Amino acid sequence: MNVLRSLKESFAQALDGLAADARASADLVKPAQDVRFGDYQANCAMPLGKQLRRNPRDVAADIVARLDLAAVTEPPEIAGPGFINLRLRGDWLASRLRLLAADERLGVEPTTSPRTFVVDFSSPNVAKPMHVGHIRSTIIGDSITRLLRFLGHRVVTDNHIGDWGTQFGMLIFGYKHLLDEQVFAARPVEELARLYRVVNWLGEAPAADELSARAADDLKLAKLAGRFADATELAKYVTEESRLETARLHTGDAANRALWQSFMPHCLADLDRVYDRLGIHFDHHFGESFYDPMLPAVVEDLLTKGIAEESDGAICVFLDAAREKPPCLIRKRDGAFLYATSDLATVKHRVEQFHPDAILYVVGQPQALHFQQFFEVARRWGYTNVEFSHVAFGTILGRDGKPFRTRAGGTVGLEPLLDEAVQRARRIVDENSSHLAESERQQVAEAVGLGAIKYADLSVNRASDYTFDWDRMMATQGNTATYLQYAYARIQSIFRKGDVDVAALRRDPPTVAIGEPAERALAVAITRLPETLEDAAAEYKPNVIAGYLYALAETFSSFYNTCLVLQADSATTRASRLVLCDLTARVLRQGLELLGIRTIDQM
Repeated sequence: MNVLRSLKESFAQALDGLAADARASADLVKPAQDVRFGDYQANCAMPLGKQLRRNPRDVAADIVARLDLAAVTEPPEIAGPGFINLRLRGDWLASRLRLLAADERLGVEPTTSPRTFVVDFSSPNVAKPMHVGHIRSTIIGDSITRLLRFLGHRVVTDNHIGDWGTQFGMLIFGYKHLLDEQVFAARPVEELARLYRVVNWLGEAPAADELSARAADDLKLAKLAGRFADATELAKYVTEESRLETARLHTGDAANRALWQSFMPHCLADLDRVYDRLGIHFDHHFGESFYDPMLPAVVEDLLTKGIAEESDGAICVFLDAAREKPPCLIRKRDGAFLYATSDLATVKHRVEQFHPDAILYVVGQPQALHFQQFFEVARRWGYTNVEFSHVAFGTILGRDGKPFRTRAGGTVGLEPLLDEAVQRARRIVDENSSHLAESERQQVAEAVGLGAIKYADLSVNRASDYTFDWDRMMATQGNTATYLQYAYARIQSIFRKGDVDVAALRRDPPTVAIGEPAERALAVAITRLPETLEDAAAEYKPNVIAGYLYALAETFSSFYNTCLVLQADSATTRASRLVLCDLTARVLRQGLELLGIRTIDQM
């Protein structure tokens, strides 16, 4: 049961005939910001009073007289200029918690109106290692997917990988000129990553002494460099040849196609290893190469339907009659296609294959213009029955306020970042968990380290930038994954210490008693899971879940410090408080799972 939704329904009925738009007015029912004013508060009387030219308190009195909430709340109270304060009945809370104790879904009912979503996220270039720039799309997209599925929607995930771009021309060039055959035979992913780094480095015209030093240890590099007067000439050659290798690949050159096909399994396996470590899985990996054969037909159809037109040799779609806005380019003068062309092909394919109600693109805010243009063209093309959403996110910043980089100014690799998180977590585990075996400590460190990385991102409004700060994200106190994981583990320790049969507690829940203020506060917090998840899904914002979990953990801490559990003054009180503990742990576990974060029974 979603308590907030139920209250809004009751208010909508009470406002029928009183407000011009009863449901809009009912939406002004919100959780109270201050417990002194109850659990929920309705602020609809003030704007309604202004519309009706009546005293808001009189309007509030009329609303209260029409309400039928006696079974759920205490008598509503009118405060201030017309606020309606609502407080859930203690006996209702007690009976509700007993029902939740036996409910696997903790009161979260699957939607009665399921939709089909396609979620497009992560989308790295596969010929080079993933870096920190991929982390936000990856974990935000995964969390949104988990949330929508839990709420009962059908979700198709598609990793629109970059498997067809210039990075493969660079790899092919590197393979032909710089390959270490022995390393490639033994460790192909490692060698491909090296080739990409070397070719990219050469294309940036390295300093002469640096080039000489590396060439001294690499005969193939020395042979290549020796053909040119200086690094600048070498860089021009490498860049142009990489471009030509890409063009040969795209035009069907047999040798380059064969190399590309041999590279792909290794590249995908490398990606999958990272995704497996993060606990992230995709239904499909339809990359740029999959859509490449479809692109000419996309352009021709847009031209035929008068949506696109030629302009200075390029094909584009003008988005306003005055042609003051930048047009959406579909094909360049040289015949090359663009991201918009590929994205339009994906829409056609996804609609035909998956019949989605909505397609979500979890991509950084800097791409906002691209998506505005692309969505407009897609709608003109006829895709008006699909909801397109750019689920934008901000940038990861370093402590200096600039985009997060290594000390040398390079891009931070994703795997080294994950490794460092686990190493830092391991130090914390070793300091605080001497009772755990070596293998258990490493498992805890992996869960804590990766959880810290994910939570630092997901606890922030995705539209905002956030600062990457190891000390803050690994802290055992405050709004961190570690704190929430510890709260869960602490509850499990209560059950171990008290030899509690948790399965029996859920199978036949005892009567719950809500007496102490701390018990009541925890009970109210537990019942808010359904409305929290619905709120998070409405705007695709995992930080709503994170904020709720942190508040729940804080509320539990106050309860635990105030109310004895195992040493309660009666068996009845003990059993009741054990139900509160178990429900808290289950909500924490479920919420963290929706964020893609593992819980641990012992820390």
